[in-house]
Amino acid sequence: MALLRSLSAQRTAISLVYGRNSSKSSNSVAVAACRSFHQRGTRSTSTAGEGAASESTRGVNGARFLHSGDRPLQASAVVQPELVSGETVKRSTKQESSQEKNPSPAGSPQRDPLDVSFNDPIAAFKSKTTGELIRAYLVYMICSSEKLVEHNMTLMKWSKNVLGQRLFTALMKATFYGHFVAGEDQIKIIPTLERLRSFGVKPILDYSVEEDITQEEAEKREVESSVSSAGDKKEEGSMPQYHVDKSFADRRYKVSSARTYFYLNEATCERNMEIFIKCLEAVSGATFGTGITAIKLTALGRPQLLLQLSEVIMRTRKYMEDMVGGQGNVLTHHKTIKDLEKYYATLGDNKDVKEFLNNVTSDKEGILHLFPWSGIVDEDSQLSDTFRVPDPQTGQMRRLISQIPPKEEEMFRNMIRRLNTIVKAAADLDVRIMVDAEQTYFQPAISRITLEMMRKYNKDKAIVFNTYQCYLRETFREVNTDLEQAKRQNFYFGAKLVRGAYMDQERDRAKSLGYPDPVNPTFEATTDMYHKTLSECLRRIKLMKDCDDDARKIGIMVASHNEDTVRFAIQQMKEIGISPEDKVICFGQLLGMCDYITFPLGQAGYSAYKYIPYGPVEEVLPYLSRRAQENKGVLKKIKKEKRLLLSEIRRRLMRGQLFYKPKGNYVPI
Repeated sequence: MALLRSLSAQRTAISLVYGRNSSKSSNSVAVAACRSFHQRGTRSTSTAGEGAASESTRGVNGARFLHSGDRPLQASAVVQPELVSGETVKRSTKQESSQEKNPSPAGSPQRDPLDVSFNDPIAAFKSKTTGELIRAYLVYMICSSEKLVEHNMTLMKWSKNVLGQRLFTALMKATFYGHFVAGEDQIKIIPTLERLRSFGVKPILDYSVEEDITQEEAEKREVESSVSSAGDKKEEGSMPQYHVDKSFADRRYKVSSARTYFYLNEATCERNMEIFIKCLEAVSGATFGTGITAIKLTALGRPQLLLQLSEVIMRTRKYMEDMVGGQGNVLTHHKTIKDLEKYYATLGDNKDVKEFLNNVTSDKEGILHLFPWSGIVDEDSQLSDTFRVPDPQTGQMRRLISQIPPKEEEMFRNMIRRLNTIVKAAADLDVRIMVDAEQTYFQPAISRITLEMMRKYNKDKAIVFNTYQCYLRETFREVNTDLEQAKRQNFYFGAKLVRGAYMDQERDRAKSLGYPDPVNPTFEATTDMYHKTLSECLRRIKLMKDCDDDARKIGIMVASHNEDTVRFAIQQMKEIGISPEDKVICFGQLLGMCDYITFPLGQAGYSAYKYIPYGPVEEVLPYLSRRAQENKGVLKKIKKEKRLLLSEIRRRLMRGQLFYKPKGNYVPI
């Protein structure tokens, strides 16, 4: 690790440094907004790291999960898409010639103009050899066959038995593995990372090995690890969605895009922690300090604890609703300690109530949390003792979480220790951590723990990022609340916006267990949620720029394969006056998908990322199976990448560039 840190430091020292453009508004509205902003939050003068991170960008194509077809481009978009035709190839060829005649000045990174219709095959594939283009086209053609994709896992296992290990490995590297996976280990992926970088693209690393277990084994593990040894007690006020149900215990059900971890024992969680740290070291050693590692909290501990903590959070919100009326969490009501004292006034001089009020977290604007959340990630506090509230009628302290046996309390402490170890390593190596979103019954706990890690580690720059799934009805409210917490507690906020990966599973589970469907009703509603949430983030960034504050205190990754959403983000950046060099907005797509979006963005100077899976061939077969499944759905609706690939293959053949060797001179933002 010491060697890698040294290498990272040397590379960082020679990397280019970009200045941040700042814009100040001179009108009275902006001045008033600045005054309001400074009254509500503490201004920070420290510098931030870049705001970026992935869901992994897994499952972010809305067309795959929500509706058939893409939403039409709105009037606010910049350019209407063109058909890929001979005219496009001619225009691209002229552009290439122009770039060759007018190279970037010596010592400056190469930058290309951005075609926001994303119809330029040269810009899309100049980082690929012709052989890689042919492989990509064949992979997409195979993914278009429903029968082949439906039985892909069976066919891969049959091929292995017939061909033997060596020939099967060669076949996979020549097809699916070679297209979707970067390599077998952190050493073998370095050429891929370096080539990406030379074309302006940065990595989000994920070790994509997972167990290939049966449905019965998955259900057995999940049920056993989701129920306390004290039993699954459904006390008064408990919520059914935060209790395991065998029908949905296999969390891979109707999920083709998101990697799933099933708890086996604490030793497995320790191994997962070590793997994540190796990912951090690989990123640090090969990406000049610009990379990201994706992690999942379910890989680090017992799911029962996330379920119980999620239920606590939602029961706390219900407690606040009963107290003040309306909906939402503590922060949205702007209540003060005095308001609480008045609420409990009828209880008299109650020692337990006084102690509860002393532990409430608040600032000059009001209450932030009813519980000392910092103790959850920093100290040896007991969950069962922490999450208690006074009964407004009797004054007796009421638990919002079932009594947890000491052994399971220790497991929770171990889970937090593992996460702390990973984030501390990321901070030391100057690598960012992206915490993936998961199912809604885990997500309240995941988001709360992630936010506390932000508060602890994101003091001078953004190290930790959360992921928000925009197909959920509550996403805008959740992001807005977390942004407010970051401002009031003065830490750097990082978020990745995705469409989501668990829609069908979430809807079926809600219907079966009898709770409200958490998912937006249509594809259009999800797009509106995505754009609304992104616009709010950009509005806050602009407000900070207008107030001459550090706009990098908010960092957002637009993790989408949807062209219209990417165009919307670019147009909003232009309208608000946010430049790529501000390092507050970045874009992300999966390796092997939507190259025609990622590479033109990176080559035009935008912050662009590829989600990079890696791992031994045989051990990533479940991942490859999911990629094939996902591409089947995508390619039924989006044939653009195949057309662009075919166009570029033909162009190279016509120009005698069959043996074209990629060589980039770009430097990522």
